[in-house]
Amino acid sequence: MADGLTVRVWRGKTRGGYSRYEVPRLASQTVLDVVTHIQRHLEPSLSYRFACRVGMCGSCAMTVNGVARWTCRTHVSKVVDASGELEIAPLANLPVIKDLATDMSEFFDKWARARGRFEGSRSRHDDFAVVQPASPERAAANAGIECIGCGVCYASCDVVAWRPDYLGPAALNRAWTLVNDVRDVQQTERLRAVAGDAGCHACHTQGSCSERCPKKIEPTLGIARLKRRVARAAVRGEL
Repeated sequence: MADGLTVRVWRGKTRGGYSRYEVPRLASQTVLDVVTHIQRHLEPSLSYRFACRVGMCGSCAMTVNGVARWTCRTHVSKVVDASGELEIAPLANLPVIKDLATDMSEFFDKWARARGRFEGSRSRHDDFAVVQPASPERAAANAGIECIGCGVCYASCDVVAWRPDYLGPAALNRAWTLVNDVRDVQQTERLRAVAGDAGCHACHTQGSCSERCPKKIEPTLGIARLKRRVARAAVRGEL
């Protein structure tokens, strides 16, 4: 156990600033442990968001030394810089409510704009729809289905920073999984929703979303395939 850790934490809203704290350095310490220590012992008014603490909910995502991360699964020893300091800020590309808590409304609104909701044709009175687990469509959907909406990819996307209307990697990844769901009945509407100027073709294929995703999903790959699917539909006159 080292003596201590110097931590700079964002306070306030968009026009706020960093406050400095000295925190005990502990073995196996996570960044969320650091934030919790500050809130409980040094700054009771510090606002942040967390729930499960075990990498299941994604709500504790923040910017740690310039990189969007889940703080509950990020050990201090892996991210502290050479000076021994840690900088913690809210996720980028999202409005700051206060301190480390961001407003996720526009993030989820874009899921809705990308038709990110499953819509089937069967009711509870019908037999279950049969999905072949070994089919190419199911494999493609499975590759992106584990997204939990933490916002790390969205905060890491330069295109979102450049053009705020861009749907973003999470919404487009969700659209891609549903495009490959054979039970869904709004495929044409979904392709139209992601084919506009703010949709999949706005992606610059930089790969930051895939690099940073804590669930090891590759939104860049799904978006590239979504581009091809949209192009084929356009050529066929379906859009």
